[in-house]
Parts: sequence; C-alpha cells; structure tokens
Amino acid sequence: MTSFLRSDRSRPVAIWLFAVAALVLAMIVVGGATRLTGSGLSITEWKPISGVLPPMSDAAWAAEFARYRQIPQYAEVNRGMSLAAFQSIYWWEWAHRFLARFVGAAFLAPFVYFLIRREIPGRLIWRCAALFVLGGLQAVVGWWMVASGLADRVSVAPERLMVHLGLAFALLGALVWTALEAWAGGARQSSPSRWSRYAGVLLAMVYLQVLLGALVAGNDAGFAYNDWPLMNGAFWPADYAGADLWATIAHSQAAVQLHHRLWAYVLVIAALASAVGAARSRYLATETKALAIAVGAAVLLQALLGIATLMMVVPLGMGVAHQLAAALLLALAVAFAWRARRP
Repeated sequence: MTSFLRSDRSRPVAIWLFAVAALVLAMIVVGGATRLTGSGLSITEWKPISGVLPPMSDAAWAAEFARYRQIPQYAEVNRGMSLAAFQSIYWWEWAHRFLARFVGAAFLAPFVYFLIRREIPGRLIWRCAALFVLGGLQAVVGWWMVASGLADRVSVAPERLMVHLGLAFALLGALVWTALEAWAGGARQSSPSRWSRYAGVLLAMVYLQVLLGALVAGNDAGFAYNDWPLMNGAFWPADYAGADLWATIAHSQAAVQLHHRLWAYVLVIAALASAVGAARSRYLATETKALAIAVGAAVLLQALLGIATLMMVVPLGMGVAHQLAAALLLALAVAFAWRARRP
C-alpha cells in the first residue's frame, strides 16, 4: 500500500462502485414513482443541507403546504387538496431527494477512505472524482428541472426532465463501467474490433431510447394513444406536428410517443441481430456472447413491457417497472460494450 500504482485492480473499490450504482438504480426507480404520482413539485425550495429534515411539527407542515399552494400545479390540478393528501406526495419527493443525498455520502466517504489507503488504481482516481462531480451536477440539474414547474407550468419542462434522467442514466453507466475496470483491470484490445464498435453503437442506441422515453414521460404521452401497433387507429397520428420544430420534437404528445415507438423497433432489430451474430461467432469469448444474448433478450422484454404499460394506461407499478427495466438494460449494454473491448 505504498503507491497509488501498486495494482491495476481493486476488488473492494469495485464492490463500492457497484454498491453506489445500485443506489443510483434505486434513485431512478424512486424518481420514476415520484413523477408518476405527480409528487415532483411538492417541495418548492432547494435546501441542500437543511432540507434533509422533513417538517417536524404541525406548524412546519402548514408552512410547507402553504408554499405548495402558491404554485400553478395546486391552483390548476390539486385545488382543494387536503393536508394529508399533500403529505402523501411530499414524502415521495422528500424520499427522492434524501436518497440523492445518501448516494452522495455513500460515494464521497469511501472515496476519501480509499484515497487515504491508496486502494484506488491510479488510472481510476480522476475518473472517480469526475463521477462525484457528475453526481453533484445531477443535483443541480434536478433543481433546475423542478424550478421549471413552479411558475408558469403545472409540471416540469419535458426537455429538462430528459436532461435530468439522461444524467442519471449516464451516471449509472459510468459507475458500472468504472466498477468493471476496478474489478478486472484495464486490459483492452490494441485496436477496436468490429464487435467492440458494434457494442458501442448498441449502447448509444439504448441511451438514445432512454432520452426519447424521458420526453414521453415529461409530456405524459403514455396516457394518450393507448392502442398498439397503431396510434388512435392510424400509423401516423393526425396531431403529430406542433407549432414549430421544437414544439414537435419536445412537446407534442403524438410526436414524442411515435419517435419512442419507432426507435424501439429499430433497437429491437439491432439487439436481436447482435445476439444472433454473437451466438454464431467463433471468435468471441463466452462472456461476451452471453452478454450480447442478454442484451438482446432484455431489449425484447423491455419492448413488450413498454407495450403492455402503454395499453394499460401506465399504472404506477407498470410504469416504475418499465423505468427499472430500462436502467437494467443500460447496465447490461454497458457491460457488453466493456467486455467487447477486452482481449
């Protein structure tokens, strides 16, 4: 333990990073439930330190509820809501923010400990520091997203939700990749192979689908066009186009759902082709083949789950399961891309 470079790998560091990735996964699930229950605007202030404590008295609850009654969501959606009903949505948002703080602490304290003990492989020190910065940025973006729903809207701006969710998935993927590096070391192919490039493209396609899904969520588009494979009986919905290009891409319920559907079809074809090609390859390692097949199966199951969730008009359990499955799919795609780059 006399040098940062004493080893190219560290199993304790890998386990720590996998544990933090599991916490981020939990945060993504709680965030999905917070959105589906309409709870995301229940806390109208951002207090990174003091906000860790919920209201502790009747007077504090009354003050918190009074602040919520000043925003458009209360006036236009929840007018007449009781204090008990407000508390039910408040706890979802509080749990989401508390978990975010817990993730930060669960990362920072072991990071400092492992630095002092010189356990972290030298090539991963700055990467771990970047992960911490990314987590802090995620918190800032989370408040930026919430702020968009406090003045002129009854929900957050869809594009800001997309950025917030996209950063969460990026953090999850980066944690998994870095954990794998810490577990197995940094060996990689001298030059990228065809399969490493293909796995990287497939990972990018999965990530793009996550972003498109975030726009569906931000526009509540899953509560419209609940038939399949058509949309209100047509392949191309009549109200696809918004007032301009941006309104169509980011704010049209018909457009964001159609884009999410079409890209899902492309992704299913690409993932299944990858799985079949990997299974038939004589050159891939067994682990790489298994991961390619797992990604193909996960994409297909996620597509089927998405269709069922849509046709059932997004019940809470199904909506949360769809978001959880998306996060697990991304983690699998990251593992496949990582493994395809190794000798």
